[in-house]
Amino acid sequence: MDYILVTNDDGVTAPGLLALKQALEVLGKVEVVAPDRNWSASGHTKTMHKPLRVNQTSLRDGSPAYATDGAPTDCVALVMLGLLKEKPKLVVSGINPGSNVAHDLTYSGTVAAAMEGAINGIPSIAMSIDANHRGDIDFSPAAEMAVRIARRVLEQGLPQDTFLNVNVPDIPLTETRGIRITRLGTRIYRDELIERQDPAGKSYYWIGGEPPSGMIDVEGTDVWAVAQRFISVTPVHMDMTSHDLIEPLKAWEGQ
Repeated sequence: MDYILVTNDDGVTAPGLLALKQALEVLGKVEVVAPDRNWSASGHTKTMHKPLRVNQTSLRDGSPAYATDGAPTDCVALVMLGLLKEKPKLVVSGINPGSNVAHDLTYSGTVAAAMEGAINGIPSIAMSIDANHRGDIDFSPAAEMAVRIARRVLEQGLPQDTFLNVNVPDIPLTETRGIRITRLGTRIYRDELIERQDPAGKSYYWIGGEPPSGMIDVEGTDVWAVAQRFISVTPVHMDMTSHDLIEPLKAWEGQ
């Protein structure tokens, strides 16, 4: 039976996951396989050196789901390798309670799950809302947009090795300025290394700092689009080759 696989990086109890799952049910059957804890900023982690456990659980609306002690990437890989009888027709990851733009893609567990879907030849979407991880987020604008985009992807498909990274402003859809197809922008991180001492006097460290910003004046980027109240849809290809550098570097061959 055709179905949509929903996962995330915030854990199976996250409200954004439930909002996404409930919204996508208008398109057909939805299966949820998600981490049993928060894996934010886990990147494209794959568990190779310990067993993975999967347990049946229930979401807040009482519907069934699977929870695993693996990463978001593992959630998709488990399904592709046979956890469920059939492979999904679409993978949708989210809804992340903060934007995933620009360099965030290298860190994001939300994006990593969509990336794993693309690697396995399944059309995939990563959904985020630009809400800065607040506790009282209205996920409905991003959930509604997920349905619109998922419907188009189910009808038209996506090219091989490509997925969509979608970022929705934290405002009602009626207040957005529509969709913009974008490219990756530039993040500005304000990380700080915070050193503390444990009771034994040994140092330990936190990586903290102010929330990141971005170069919002570069038109056409995901960072610009969200700042301008557009819904950003970025097609991401798995080929990370710097094609412009191939010819200049060929002078190195044979040296």
